[in-house]
Amino acid sequence: MVLIVKVCAAIFGFFGIIFGAFGAHRLKRILPAEVLHSFETGVKYQLMHAVVLLFLGFHFDFISFTERMIASSFIIGVVLFSGSIYALCYGKAKKLNMRFLGPITPVGGLLLMTGWGLLLYYFIVK
Repeated sequence: MVLIVKVCAAIFGFFGIIFGAFGAHRLKRILPAEVLHSFETGVKYQLMHAVVLLFLGFHFDFISFTERMIASSFIIGVVLFSGSIYALCYGKAKKLNMRFLGPITPVGGLLLMTGWGLLLYYFIVK
């Protein structure tokens, strides 16, 4: 699990930089400001959680259930939260109806909050 968390951190960081540059240079020309702001929010959350996962990958051994749930909540949360935002913004750029993805964003956000809540619990109990 340590390797999976570190690899996910690196992938999230790598693509977060690429998506951030793409948003700043390409999407800025074709998306309205409020849609671009949503895209940037997805990038910020992805990069922030890449750093958190990297930290966890070097400090947790992932033997406990709580440690595994923290990392899993963050990984799945980023994929659902940021991924759905990217897809929705892409759909707007290409004039595609991707509204069916809208409910996925808050589910990802709930998973991110769950990860942070579990991390708080872990620090208090440990």
